[in-house]
Amino acid sequence: TMPAGPFASSVGVGRAEPEWAALNKVTGVCGEDAFHKSGELSEAPLRLSDEVLSGDLSTAPKEVDLLIVGAGLSGCTIAERCSRELGMTSLVIDKRDHLGGNCYDYVTDTGIRASKYGAHLFHTDSKRVWEYVTKFSQWIPFDHRVRGLVADENGVEKLVPIPPTQETVNTLFPSTTNVRDEKDMEAWYAKRRVVPFDCATNTPRPPENGEEAALSRVGRELYEKIFKHYTKKQWDKYPNELDASVLMRLPCRTTTDDRYFGDAYQALPLRGYTRLFENMLLRDPGNNVAVRLNCDFFEHKKNGTLPKHKLLVYTGQIDTYYAALGMPKLEYRSLRFEEEFVENCEGGFFQSAMVVNHPGPDKPFTRVVEYKHTPNQPREFVEKRKNGTLIAREYSTDTGEPYYPVPNPENRALYDKYAALAAKEEGVAFVGRLASYKYFNMDQAILNALEMFDNLKENGVLQPKRAPGTFPEGDGMK
Repeated sequence: TMPAGPFASSVGVGRAEPEWAALNKVTGVCGEDAFHKSGELSEAPLRLSDEVLSGDLSTAPKEVDLLIVGAGLSGCTIAERCSRELGMTSLVIDKRDHLGGNCYDYVTDTGIRASKYGAHLFHTDSKRVWEYVTKFSQWIPFDHRVRGLVADENGVEKLVPIPPTQETVNTLFPSTTNVRDEKDMEAWYAKRRVVPFDCATNTPRPPENGEEAALSRVGRELYEKIFKHYTKKQWDKYPNELDASVLMRLPCRTTTDDRYFGDAYQALPLRGYTRLFENMLLRDPGNNVAVRLNCDFFEHKKNGTLPKHKLLVYTGQIDTYYAALGMPKLEYRSLRFEEEFVENCEGGFFQSAMVVNHPGPDKPFTRVVEYKHTPNQPREFVEKRKNGTLIAREYSTDTGEPYYPVPNPENRALYDKYAALAAKEEGVAFVGRLASYKYFNMDQAILNALEMFDNLKENGVLQPKRAPGTFPEGDGMK
């Protein structure tokens, strides 16, 4: 088997220490991969037919119940549910040449499984979502843990757990800190937290921006060392220029739990995320779902070549949908990846965790991802090429694919104007992250789509059961 590397414990590769790994309800490989069960042994994305890849709608169904724009989590969930539960027909189109949206992963020429649009870590507290995704993939437990390369009180860079734990503060501030238990850690936070006050009434008030939120959660020292400049690199804005929500949910660990997430279910798809989408769409038992990739919705709309449909399910950018109106564009942040295959590394690994954050202002990238640490790497690579490793340095940019809505008052006000237009748009359902201008975690995107399907099944209308804004803030950039 692959050398475990530092990112492991006695529980296994990619697992936290036993006390914390035990909190993960995913205890072993589980779920069903229909393609694998039927004899498909490939661990790479399947070869799609020329027809699917053609972008040619002349060979697609001429009339469908649902025309779905976008083959990501939201669009695929609705297509799958509507077919299997209601027998509805769908045509799923996407301008990209692959399924899965930003979740798409693939096996590189080096034999390593990598993510085209950045690392995706699945975690959820929703039993419904977990039971849903295990219908379309086998999953393997994975306790995501992040390290940050942070300068200590003497300016020496140290690898410490992120979110901060007892180990983090003891390592960064050794001359003044000796946290031994949860009580000590809570006292450490309490001494340093800065609670915003209303000067007029001399009473505490809610944080008004990201800086106030962070200071009220972790105090000045951790804010300056870990969060301030990292946020600037992520958003090209300092925390005091962003909504409080961006940093209000910073985990404040008082234990030694160094897992990034605290959800009940944490796992990776055994043969990659792409296989999840392949099983959702390409093994439709009712043959109700057609797919066309390399297919631009707006081009076909302009040319009048879209098929007849009862409902348009649009999962793209809401401001792009209304671009003809000449309104301002919503602001997004994107990511750029600088990949490097490192042939020989001591011990076979480049770094001591899958993700190492670089929160200081001295480096332009935010983090380095080393895919080899994940336990779902292809078996052939694990067995035959142990020394090479693939890393990706991640840079935040304001150009490129739209990843993250920028949460500030100006963008929220502009989105409200677009949402008002969407509410009046007949025959169109706006679904998902880009259409809702809301960063959803993967499980939130699935749950939102499932709840919309519930409404369709129960009330005949494909619309959210709750406003997207009522979902908790997603992880955003990590």
